[in-house]
Order: sequence, then structure tokens, then C-alpha cells
Amino acid sequence: MKQIIRIGMDTSKHIFQLHGVDADEQPVLRKRLSRKEMVLFFAKLPPTVIGMEACGAAHYWARVLRGLGHEVKLLAPQHVKPYIKRNKNDGRDAEGLCEAMSRPTMQFVPAKTEEQQAALMLAGVRQQLITRRTQLSNAIRGYAAEFGLTTAKGLDKIEPLLARIAQDNRVPELARELFARQGKDYAGLQIELKAFEARLMAWHRANPTSRRLAQIPGIGPIGATGLVMKVPDPHLFPSGRHFAAWVGLTPKDHSTAGKTRLGKITRAGDEMLRSVLVAGATAVIKQAKHGRGSPWLLALLKRKSPKLAAVALANKNARIAWKLMVTGESYDGARMPGASALAA
Repeated sequence: MKQIIRIGMDTSKHIFQLHGVDADEQPVLRKRLSRKEMVLFFAKLPPTVIGMEACGAAHYWARVLRGLGHEVKLLAPQHVKPYIKRNKNDGRDAEGLCEAMSRPTMQFVPAKTEEQQAALMLAGVRQQLITRRTQLSNAIRGYAAEFGLTTAKGLDKIEPLLARIAQDNRVPELARELFARQGKDYAGLQIELKAFEARLMAWHRANPTSRRLAQIPGIGPIGATGLVMKVPDPHLFPSGRHFAAWVGLTPKDHSTAGKTRLGKITRAGDEMLRSVLVAGATAVIKQAKHGRGSPWLLALLKRKSPKLAAVALANKNARIAWKLMVTGESYDGARMPGASALAA
């Protein structure tokens, strides 16, 4: 067998399909391995370059294979799809991976360490608790409305509503028991959420980059921790514009024949980062409506609707955050970087 210079590996829980090429770009390896066989195979193989899709367990396998002396490159699945031929199967997927990773302009996903994945897990579990709390509060409101009991918006109105239900004899006893059960679940979620938020704030205070990003108006501790956790290597982005596009805060481009056609924001990248940045920008715009805001934002609000202005401000904040992560500088509102500096 000729020396293998590159291997594309299609992964799953138990089966791993390999496709390797030599220096002449000719296929010299097509192999299907089980989970145990895969580790033994790469332990005996001379160091080479291995490409995988950035999917479930990919970061774990990247750490394992790097420990065996190999170079591992993770690719976003949407970047691999154009290189997969018709009649999709594991072999074609591995071949497409091998071809995609050879492109000189291909962008790769940095492999996360165990500590980075643990931090992401902390943020993810917190988000799950928020989702469960929202679902439960909506259920309580919906069931209460069936008995003619309503309340104003806001999470702080749930406990008073439950207290009213417990004292209302018009509500059947069975329903009151079920509402009491939901109230216990809701209180437990609140306690759990406060504990996770305290852990997340402790992580934020211990990370200097997160503290610097939180100084940007519209990016609080949650947005700052999310940016640091999900972007371990900001140098992979050539500019702040590329970073904002990765988050999904740039309009979709469908231009042709010299005609520029821009649509809605692409919603590419990370949904959590995009939602937090837009929510933070919306909070800043609410203050700007009272005359408290930068001249740039106040002028923008005169031309655009608040929703469009929020997306534009979120885009700007994303570019500022990228600049601070790359340079290590601190945010200075009096010395706002210009557009050229943000795109550099």
C-alpha cells in the first residue's frame, strides 16, 4: 500500500467508514471498522491527516486521534455536502470528506478541549432549564385560563397565580392538587436555575476574555460567556465581517448578473449566540428611544425600524467582540473602532 496522506472518516456510534488517498490523489484505502477496530487501526498507522464532520462525539475522537499522533481536521457538515456524489452512503460520505478537506480555501472547526465542552454543557443545561420553566409556566397559565383565572405577563406572576388557585374553592379539588404539583415543579426549577446561573457567573468572573466582552453595551455576562465558550479560536475568522456572517447576522445574498439581491438574515451559525446578541441589542435600543444611545444608533433609528436596527447593532457588536477577542484589548466606548478596524 502506498503512503496515505489524507483520510476522510465518516463516523457513527459503532461503525466508521474510511477513505484514504495517496500523494497522487488515488484511493488506496477503503475500509469499514467497528469502534474498537478503529482505535487499534489508527494506533498502528503512521501519522497522517484525518478529516471528520463536526458532529456528535467528533471532538472526542479528535482528541483521541491527536493523542495517537495524527492531525485531525473537523469540517462543518454543510461544507462537506457539495462534495458528496449521488447515491449517498457511508463510503460516499467518507470520500466526500476526503475531497473537501483537501481544498485550500476550506474552513475548519477547532476541536474543543474537555474543559471547553464542560463549560458548554453548563450553558446548555441552563438553557434546558429555562426552556422547561417556560413550558411549565405556559401550561399553568393555560390550565388556569380554563377555570377563568388569568394574570399579567411575567414569570413573577406565576407564584401569585398559584396562590390564588389554591384559595379559590370554585376550582375543583383535583385541579387544585394538580396545580399544587405544578407549583412544586416550578419552584424546584427556579432553585436549580439560580444554582446554575451562579456557576455560570463564577465561570464568567474567572475568565478575563469574558469579563472584557461583557463591557460591550448589549453583551452581558450570558452573551460574553457564550462567545468565549463557542469561539475558542477567533483567529480562524479572517475578519469581523466573517465572524458576524458565521453567527448569522448578515443578509442572505442571492445576487447574479451584476444585480445585488439581499434577503433576510441567513440564520446560519449558532442560534444561541444570535438570539442573545439580538436580545441584548433590543435592550440597548429601548434605552436609545429615551435619547440614551450612541449617535450612530440614534441616527440609525431615524431611518430603520427598531427590529432592523437591533439586527444591525447585533452585527456591529459581534464584530467588536471579534476584534477584542483577537487583539486582547478592552472595550472603550469613547474610542469606538471604525468600520475599517472592525473588518481588518
